[in-house]
Amino acid sequence: MKAHWIKVLLRLALSIAFLSAVADRFGFWPAEISVWGNMETFLTYTSSMVPWAPESLVPFMGWSATILEVLFAVLLILGFKTRLTAQLSGILLLIFGLSMAFSFGIKAPLDYSVFSAAAAAFGLSLIKEPFLEVDQFIGKK
Repeated sequence: MKAHWIKVLLRLALSIAFLSAVADRFGFWPAEISVWGNMETFLTYTSSMVPWAPESLVPFMGWSATILEVLFAVLLILGFKTRLTAQLSGILLLIFGLSMAFSFGIKAPLDYSVFSAAAAAFGLSLIKEPFLEVDQFIGKK
């Protein structure tokens, strides 16, 4: 498989994972397969991931993560600023993974493949040639 198709698959896999997690927070997945089911439950989970944070900061952190996941997913699907978006996605996933590891132990981020997703995002940022992305048309005259 050529690198440009791997790049497309990485963009789509990361985007779908981000959008699936966000969909769960808004109750779009059936209850029997949902992890959170609503934003309130997700914010409670967020609070348990950052026990050091003041409770007043938790909604900001949870909503920020949610907004960033939607933003990164859309940008990756479009292929807009792909390298930067992939790097920022990797950082966000690494923060999630480390927070999970410190709060729940190393098994949690390993079971949810958070570090694998972060590595995929960082790997995506290394594939320079644009393919099926908006970036191909930016700066062209």
